[in-house]
Amino acid sequence: MRSAVTEFDLIDPPCITEELRLLRDQVRRFVAEEVLPVADQWEREGCIPRSIFRRLGALGLLGMRHPVEHGGTDMGPVASVLWAEELARSGYGGLPASVLVHTDMSSTHISRRGNEEQKCKYLPDIIRGEKIVAIAVTEPGAGSDVAGMKTRAVRDGDHWVIQGTKLYITNGVYGDIYIVAARTDPEAKGSRGISLFIVEKGTPGLVVARELEKHGDLCSDTAELYFDNLRLPDTAMLGELNKGFYAVMDNFQNERLVMAGSSIGASMRAIELTLDHVRTRQAFGGTLWDLQATRQKLSMLATKVAAARALTYSAAELEALGKDCVREISMAKVFACEVNVEVVNSCLQLHGGSGFMRGMAIERMTRDARIQTIGGGATEVMLEEVGKRL
Repeated sequence: MRSAVTEFDLIDPPCITEELRLLRDQVRRFVAEEVLPVADQWEREGCIPRSIFRRLGALGLLGMRHPVEHGGTDMGPVASVLWAEELARSGYGGLPASVLVHTDMSSTHISRRGNEEQKCKYLPDIIRGEKIVAIAVTEPGAGSDVAGMKTRAVRDGDHWVIQGTKLYITNGVYGDIYIVAARTDPEAKGSRGISLFIVEKGTPGLVVARELEKHGDLCSDTAELYFDNLRLPDTAMLGELNKGFYAVMDNFQNERLVMAGSSIGASMRAIELTLDHVRTRQAFGGTLWDLQATRQKLSMLATKVAAARALTYSAAELEALGKDCVREISMAKVFACEVNVEVVNSCLQLHGGSGFMRGMAIERMTRDARIQTIGGGATEVMLEEVGKRL
Protein backbone atom coordinates (compact mmCIF):
# COMPACT_ATOMS: atom_id res chain seq x y z
CA MET A 1 0.00 0.00 0.00
CA ARG A 2 1.05 3.63 -0.32
CA SER A 3 1.57 3.62 3.44
CA ALA A 4 5.26 2.74 3.20
CA VAL A 5 7.42 4.30 5.89
CA THR A 6 9.59 5.90 3.23
CA GLU A 7 8.22 8.51 0.84
CA PHE A 8 10.46 9.11 -2.15
CA ASP A 9 9.25 12.41 -3.51
CA LEU A 10 11.09 14.88 -5.71
CA ILE A 11 10.83 18.65 -5.87
CA ASP A 12 8.15 19.60 -8.36
CA PRO A 13 9.12 21.52 -11.49
CA PRO A 14 7.51 24.97 -11.90
CA CYS A 15 4.94 23.61 -14.38
CA ILE A 16 3.20 21.72 -11.57
CA THR A 17 0.74 24.27 -10.25
CA GLU A 18 -1.31 24.22 -7.06
CA GLU A 19 -4.24 22.92 -9.11
CA LEU A 20 -2.11 19.97 -10.26
CA ARG A 21 -0.94 19.28 -6.70
CA LEU A 22 -4.58 19.04 -5.65
CA LEU A 23 -5.13 16.64 -8.55
CA ARG A 24 -2.20 14.53 -7.35
CA ASP A 25 -3.62 14.39 -3.82
CA GLN A 26 -6.97 13.29 -5.20
CA VAL A 27 -5.44 10.49 -7.28
CA ARG A 28 -3.31 9.33 -4.34
CA ARG A 29 -6.38 9.10 -2.12
CA PHE A 30 -8.25 7.19 -4.79
CA VAL A 31 -5.39 4.71 -5.22
CA ALA A 32 -4.96 4.21 -1.47
CA GLU A 33 -8.65 3.80 -0.71
CA GLU A 34 -10.13 2.17 -3.82
CA VAL A 35 -7.29 0.40 -5.64
CA LEU A 36 -4.76 -1.07 -3.25
CA PRO A 37 -7.22 -3.03 -1.07
CA VAL A 38 -8.53 -4.98 -4.09
CA ALA A 39 -5.86 -4.81 -6.81
CA ASP A 40 -4.52 -8.30 -6.12
CA GLN A 41 -7.95 -9.65 -6.98
CA TRP A 42 -7.87 -7.69 -10.26
CA GLU A 43 -4.54 -9.33 -11.05
CA ARG A 44 -6.08 -12.77 -10.56
CA GLU A 45 -9.17 -11.92 -12.62
CA GLY A 46 -7.23 -10.27 -15.45
CA CYS A 47 -9.26 -7.09 -15.63
CA ILE A 48 -10.16 -3.85 -13.89
CA PRO A 49 -13.85 -3.67 -12.93
CA ARG A 50 -16.03 -1.31 -14.94
CA SER A 51 -17.05 0.26 -11.64
CA ILE A 52 -13.54 1.70 -11.32
CA PHE A 53 -13.90 3.54 -14.62
CA ARG A 54 -17.28 4.88 -13.48
CA ARG A 55 -15.78 5.95 -10.18
CA LEU A 56 -12.92 7.75 -11.93
CA GLY A 57 -15.50 9.42 -14.14
CA ALA A 58 -17.52 10.56 -11.14
CA LEU A 59 -14.35 12.11 -9.69
CA GLY A 60 -13.76 14.03 -12.93
CA LEU A 61 -10.51 12.19 -13.68
CA LEU A 62 -11.28 10.80 -17.14
CA GLY A 63 -11.75 14.07 -18.98
CA MET A 64 -8.44 15.86 -18.56
CA ARG A 65 -7.66 15.68 -22.28
CA HIS A 66 -11.18 16.47 -23.47
CA PRO A 67 -12.89 19.81 -24.13
CA VAL A 68 -14.92 21.52 -21.43
CA GLU A 69 -17.97 21.84 -23.66
CA HIS A 70 -18.23 18.05 -23.81
CA GLY A 71 -17.73 17.45 -20.10
CA GLY A 72 -13.94 17.43 -19.89
CA THR A 73 -11.50 19.70 -18.06
CA ASP A 74 -8.93 20.19 -20.86
CA MET A 75 -5.96 20.31 -18.47
CA GLY A 76 -3.30 19.43 -21.03
CA PRO A 77 -0.21 17.22 -21.26
CA VAL A 78 1.44 18.22 -17.96
CA ALA A 79 -1.66 17.00 -16.11
CA SER A 80 -1.55 13.77 -18.12
CA VAL A 81 2.03 13.08 -17.03
CA LEU A 82 1.21 13.73 -13.38
CA TRP A 83 -1.92 11.56 -13.67
CA ALA A 84 0.12 8.72 -15.19
CA GLU A 85 2.82 9.06 -12.54
CA GLU A 86 0.36 8.72 -9.68
CA LEU A 87 -1.56 5.81 -11.17
CA ALA A 88 1.72 3.94 -11.61
CA ARG A 89 2.82 4.63 -8.04
CA SER A 90 0.13 2.14 -7.09
CA GLY A 91 2.67 -0.53 -8.08
CA TYR A 92 0.14 -2.25 -10.34
CA GLY A 93 1.15 -1.61 -13.96
CA GLY A 94 -2.14 -2.86 -15.37
CA LEU A 95 -4.00 0.06 -13.78
CA PRO A 96 -2.25 2.83 -15.75
CA ALA A 97 -2.16 0.56 -18.81
CA SER A 98 -5.95 0.26 -19.03
CA VAL A 99 -6.88 3.70 -17.76
CA LEU A 100 -4.33 5.65 -19.83
CA VAL A 101 -5.33 3.83 -23.00
CA HIS A 102 -8.84 5.08 -22.29
CA THR A 103 -7.93 8.67 -21.41
CA ASP A 104 -4.83 9.54 -23.44
CA MET A 105 -4.25 6.99 -26.17
CA SER A 106 -7.64 6.34 -27.79
CA SER A 107 -10.47 8.71 -26.85
CA THR A 108 -8.25 11.69 -27.64
CA HIS A 109 -8.69 10.82 -31.32
CA ILE A 110 -12.37 11.68 -30.95
CA SER A 111 -11.62 14.95 -29.17
CA ARG A 112 -9.04 16.00 -31.73
CA ARG A 113 -10.52 14.76 -34.96
CA GLY A 114 -14.13 13.88 -34.38
CA ASN A 115 -16.88 15.99 -35.88
CA GLU A 116 -19.40 17.63 -33.58
CA GLU A 117 -21.86 14.78 -33.93
CA GLN A 118 -19.23 12.21 -32.95
CA LYS A 119 -18.05 14.25 -29.98
CA CYS A 120 -21.58 14.73 -28.68
CA LYS A 121 -22.39 11.05 -29.18
CA TYR A 122 -19.33 9.50 -27.57
CA LEU A 123 -17.43 11.87 -25.27
CA PRO A 124 -19.97 12.25 -22.43
CA ASP A 125 -20.13 8.48 -21.82
CA ILE A 126 -16.34 8.19 -22.17
CA ILE A 127 -15.71 10.96 -19.66
CA ARG A 128 -18.22 9.48 -17.20
CA GLY A 129 -16.56 6.07 -17.51
CA GLU A 130 -19.75 4.50 -18.83
CA LYS A 131 -18.00 3.42 -22.03
CA ILE A 132 -14.42 2.09 -22.18
CA VAL A 133 -12.26 2.90 -25.20
CA ALA A 134 -9.48 1.00 -26.96
CA ILE A 135 -7.14 1.82 -29.85
CA ALA A 136 -6.66 -0.89 -32.48
CA VAL A 137 -3.58 -0.17 -34.60
CA THR A 138 -1.08 -2.99 -33.96
CA GLU A 139 -1.29 -6.10 -36.14
CA PRO A 140 0.55 -9.45 -36.26
CA GLY A 141 2.90 -7.99 -38.87
CA ALA A 142 2.79 -4.28 -37.97
CA GLY A 143 3.67 -2.98 -34.52
CA SER A 144 5.89 0.07 -34.28
CA ASP A 145 5.87 0.04 -38.10
CA VAL A 146 2.34 1.44 -38.38
CA ALA A 147 2.74 1.99 -42.12
CA GLY A 148 2.97 -1.76 -42.62
CA MET A 149 -0.61 -2.50 -41.56
CA LYS A 150 -2.68 -4.90 -43.70
CA THR A 151 -6.21 -4.46 -42.33
CA ARG A 152 -8.36 -3.22 -45.21
CA ALA A 153 -11.44 -1.03 -45.39
CA VAL A 154 -13.17 -1.21 -48.78
CA ARG A 155 -15.93 1.17 -49.80
CA ASP A 156 -19.27 -0.42 -50.63
CA GLY A 157 -21.79 2.27 -51.54
CA ASP A 158 -22.16 4.53 -48.50
CA HIS A 159 -20.53 1.94 -46.23
CA TRP A 160 -17.05 0.61 -45.52
CA VAL A 161 -16.30 -3.10 -45.13
CA ILE A 162 -13.35 -3.90 -42.85
CA GLN A 163 -11.38 -7.13 -42.96
CA GLY A 164 -8.29 -7.88 -40.90
CA THR A 165 -6.72 -8.64 -37.54
CA LYS A 166 -5.49 -6.47 -34.68
CA LEU A 167 -3.20 -7.76 -31.95
CA TYR A 168 -2.17 -6.77 -28.40
CA ILE A 169 -5.19 -4.49 -27.96
CA THR A 170 -5.45 -3.16 -24.40
CA ASN A 171 -9.11 -2.94 -23.26
CA GLY A 172 -9.84 -5.19 -26.22
CA VAL A 173 -11.91 -7.70 -24.25
CA TYR A 174 -14.06 -5.34 -22.18
CA GLY A 175 -13.96 -2.25 -24.38
CA ASP A 176 -17.10 -0.60 -25.76
CA ILE A 177 -15.61 1.70 -28.40
CA TYR A 178 -12.65 0.87 -30.64
CA ILE A 179 -10.64 3.38 -32.66
CA VAL A 180 -9.59 1.20 -35.59
CA ALA A 181 -6.95 2.00 -38.19
CA ALA A 182 -7.37 0.41 -41.62
CA ARG A 183 -5.92 0.86 -45.07
CA THR A 184 -8.47 2.63 -47.29
CA ASP A 185 -6.25 3.10 -50.33
CA PRO A 186 -4.45 -0.15 -51.20
CA GLU A 187 -2.49 1.56 -53.96
CA ALA A 188 -0.98 4.18 -51.67
CA LYS A 189 2.53 3.58 -50.40
CA GLY A 190 3.50 3.16 -46.77
CA SER A 191 1.99 5.76 -44.50
CA ARG A 192 -0.48 7.02 -47.07
CA GLY A 193 -3.95 5.60 -47.50
CA ILE A 194 -4.76 4.76 -43.85
CA SER A 195 -7.97 5.98 -42.17
CA LEU A 196 -9.50 5.76 -38.71
CA PHE A 197 -12.94 4.41 -37.84
CA ILE A 198 -15.09 4.31 -34.71
CA VAL A 199 -16.33 0.77 -34.12
CA GLU A 200 -18.85 0.04 -31.38
CA LYS A 201 -19.00 -3.16 -29.39
CA GLY A 202 -21.64 -5.48 -30.77
CA THR A 203 -21.17 -4.44 -34.39
CA PRO A 204 -21.61 -7.59 -36.53
CA GLY A 205 -18.23 -8.75 -37.76
CA LEU A 206 -16.27 -7.55 -34.70
CA VAL A 207 -14.84 -10.67 -33.06
CA VAL A 208 -12.75 -10.84 -29.91
CA ALA A 209 -10.70 -13.74 -31.23
CA ARG A 210 -8.90 -14.47 -27.98
CA GLU A 211 -7.95 -12.93 -24.65
CA LEU A 212 -4.18 -12.87 -24.41
CA GLU A 213 -2.11 -13.97 -21.42
CA LYS A 214 0.76 -11.62 -20.68
CA HIS A 215 4.07 -11.56 -18.85
CA GLY A 216 3.00 -8.53 -16.80
CA ASP A 217 0.26 -5.89 -16.41
CA LEU A 218 -2.02 -8.76 -15.49
CA CYS A 219 -4.98 -6.65 -14.39
CA SER A 220 -5.31 -5.00 -17.79
CA ASP A 221 -7.18 -7.04 -20.39
CA THR A 222 -5.54 -7.54 -23.79
CA ALA A 223 -7.07 -9.13 -26.87
CA GLU A 224 -6.65 -10.17 -30.44
CA LEU A 225 -9.46 -8.70 -32.56
CA TYR A 226 -10.72 -9.98 -35.88
CA PHE A 227 -12.80 -7.96 -38.32
CA ASP A 228 -14.85 -10.30 -40.47
CA ASN A 229 -16.52 -8.23 -43.19
CA LEU A 230 -17.51 -5.64 -40.61
CA ARG A 231 -19.75 -2.99 -42.21
CA LEU A 232 -19.68 0.63 -41.10
CA PRO A 233 -21.49 3.68 -42.43
CA ASP A 234 -19.53 6.69 -43.70
CA THR A 235 -20.40 8.44 -40.44
CA ALA A 236 -18.10 6.02 -38.58
CA MET A 237 -14.99 7.47 -40.23
CA LEU A 238 -12.97 9.52 -37.74
CA GLY A 239 -11.13 12.45 -39.27
CA GLU A 240 -10.07 12.77 -42.89
CA LEU A 241 -9.98 9.98 -45.43
CA ASN A 242 -6.45 8.55 -45.88
CA LYS A 243 -5.03 10.77 -43.10
CA GLY A 244 -5.18 8.22 -40.31
CA PHE A 245 -1.46 7.52 -40.18
CA TYR A 246 -0.73 11.14 -39.39
CA ALA A 247 -3.42 11.13 -36.72
CA VAL A 248 -1.84 8.06 -35.10
CA MET A 249 1.62 9.64 -35.22
CA ASP A 250 0.29 12.85 -33.68
CA ASN A 251 -1.47 11.01 -30.87
CA PHE A 252 1.69 9.03 -30.16
CA GLN A 253 2.91 12.21 -28.46
CA ASN A 254 0.26 11.71 -25.78
CA GLU A 255 0.95 8.01 -25.54
CA ARG A 256 4.69 8.40 -25.15
CA LEU A 257 4.40 11.15 -22.56
CA VAL A 258 2.10 9.14 -20.32
CA MET A 259 4.23 6.04 -20.71
CA ALA A 260 7.20 8.10 -19.56
CA GLY A 261 5.12 9.42 -16.67
CA SER A 262 3.96 5.97 -15.62
CA SER A 263 7.54 4.68 -15.80
CA ILE A 264 8.62 7.45 -13.45
CA GLY A 265 5.83 6.72 -10.99
CA ALA A 266 6.60 3.01 -10.97
CA SER A 267 10.31 3.71 -10.48
CA MET A 268 9.60 5.99 -7.54
CA ARG A 269 7.42 3.32 -5.93
CA ALA A 270 10.09 0.66 -6.44
CA ILE A 271 12.66 2.88 -4.71
CA GLU A 272 10.27 3.48 -1.81
CA LEU A 273 9.71 -0.23 -1.32
CA THR A 274 13.41 -0.97 -1.54
CA LEU A 275 14.44 1.75 0.89
CA ASP A 276 12.05 0.26 3.41
CA HIS A 277 13.48 -3.19 2.79
CA VAL A 278 17.18 -2.37 3.01
CA ARG A 279 16.74 -0.24 6.14
CA THR A 280 15.22 -3.15 8.03
CA ARG A 281 16.89 -6.21 6.48
CA GLN A 282 19.58 -7.47 8.83
CA ALA A 283 22.80 -8.68 7.24
CA PHE A 284 26.54 -8.73 8.13
CA GLY A 285 26.03 -7.32 11.60
CA GLY A 286 23.81 -4.43 10.53
CA THR A 287 21.26 -3.56 7.89
CA LEU A 288 21.71 -3.61 4.13
CA TRP A 289 21.44 0.19 4.24
CA ASP A 290 24.61 0.30 6.32
CA LEU A 291 26.54 -1.02 3.33
CA GLN A 292 28.05 1.69 1.14
CA ALA A 293 27.33 -0.29 -2.02
CA THR A 294 23.59 -0.34 -1.20
CA ARG A 295 23.42 3.39 -0.48
CA GLN A 296 25.31 4.30 -3.62
CA LYS A 297 23.26 1.99 -5.81
CA LEU A 298 19.96 3.50 -4.61
CA SER A 299 21.39 7.01 -4.82
CA MET A 300 22.31 6.50 -8.47
CA LEU A 301 18.89 5.03 -9.26
CA ALA A 302 17.19 7.97 -7.55
CA THR A 303 19.35 10.37 -9.57
CA LYS A 304 18.34 8.72 -12.84
CA VAL A 305 14.66 8.85 -11.90
CA ALA A 306 14.98 12.54 -11.05
CA ALA A 307 16.63 13.18 -14.42
CA ALA A 308 13.92 11.22 -16.26
CA ARG A 309 11.23 13.14 -14.42
CA ALA A 310 12.75 16.52 -15.25
CA LEU A 311 13.11 15.57 -18.91
CA THR A 312 9.53 14.29 -19.11
CA TYR A 313 7.89 17.32 -17.53
CA SER A 314 10.01 19.59 -19.71
CA ALA A 315 8.80 17.74 -22.80
CA ALA A 316 5.19 17.97 -21.58
CA GLU A 317 5.60 21.72 -21.14
CA LEU A 318 6.87 22.04 -24.70
CA GLU A 319 3.91 20.04 -25.96
CA ALA A 320 1.53 22.26 -23.99
CA LEU A 321 3.07 25.31 -25.66
CA GLY A 322 2.48 23.82 -29.10
CA LYS A 323 6.17 23.35 -29.89
CA ASP A 324 7.46 20.75 -32.33
CA CYS A 325 8.92 18.47 -29.69
CA VAL A 326 8.83 14.97 -31.19
CA ARG A 327 12.54 14.67 -30.42
CA GLU A 328 12.16 15.69 -26.78
CA ILE A 329 9.15 13.44 -26.18
CA SER A 330 10.97 10.53 -27.82
CA MET A 331 13.95 11.19 -25.57
CA ALA A 332 11.72 11.25 -22.50
CA LYS A 333 9.97 8.03 -23.48
CA VAL A 334 13.26 6.23 -24.12
CA PHE A 335 15.02 7.42 -20.99
CA ALA A 336 12.17 7.09 -18.48
CA CYS A 337 11.18 3.63 -19.68
CA GLU A 338 14.74 2.31 -19.80
CA VAL A 339 15.38 3.74 -16.33
CA ASN A 340 12.22 2.01 -15.07
CA VAL A 341 13.53 -1.37 -16.22
CA GLU A 342 16.91 -0.69 -14.62
CA VAL A 343 15.35 0.48 -11.36
CA VAL A 344 13.02 -2.48 -10.83
CA ASN A 345 15.71 -5.02 -11.75
CA SER A 346 18.19 -3.41 -9.36
CA CYS A 347 15.57 -3.14 -6.62
CA LEU A 348 14.66 -6.80 -7.01
CA GLN A 349 18.35 -7.65 -6.62
CA LEU A 350 18.47 -5.69 -3.38
CA HIS A 351 15.43 -7.59 -2.12
CA GLY A 352 17.35 -10.82 -2.61
CA GLY A 353 15.45 -14.10 -2.70
CA SER A 354 12.26 -12.49 -1.36
CA GLY A 355 12.09 -10.26 -4.43
CA PHE A 356 11.85 -13.34 -6.64
CA MET A 357 8.72 -14.61 -4.91
CA ARG A 358 5.23 -14.22 -6.34
CA GLY A 359 3.16 -12.00 -4.09
CA MET A 360 6.00 -9.53 -3.56
CA ALA A 361 5.32 -6.10 -5.04
CA ILE A 362 8.80 -5.75 -6.53
CA GLU A 363 8.45 -9.07 -8.36
CA ARG A 364 5.18 -7.91 -9.94
CA MET A 365 6.60 -4.50 -10.80
CA THR A 366 9.63 -6.07 -12.49
CA ARG A 367 7.32 -8.02 -14.79
CA ASP A 368 5.11 -4.99 -15.42
CA ALA A 369 8.02 -2.74 -16.36
CA ARG A 370 9.14 -4.88 -19.27
CA ILE A 371 6.45 -3.63 -21.64
CA GLN A 372 7.46 0.00 -21.15
CA THR A 373 10.41 -0.22 -23.53
CA ILE A 374 8.24 -1.96 -26.16
CA GLY A 375 4.78 -0.38 -26.15
CA GLY A 376 4.05 3.01 -27.70
CA GLY A 377 7.13 2.74 -29.88
CA ALA A 378 10.02 0.48 -28.93
CA THR A 379 13.24 2.01 -27.62
CA GLU A 380 14.95 1.38 -30.94
CA VAL A 381 12.20 3.19 -32.86
CA MET A 382 12.30 6.12 -30.44
CA LEU A 383 16.05 6.44 -30.86
CA GLU A 384 15.57 6.61 -34.62
CA GLU A 385 13.04 9.43 -34.09
CA VAL A 386 15.69 11.25 -32.09
CA GLY A 387 18.37 10.48 -34.65
CA LYS A 388 16.33 11.98 -37.49
CA ARG A 389 16.24 15.25 -35.60
CA LEU A 390 19.86 15.56 -34.49
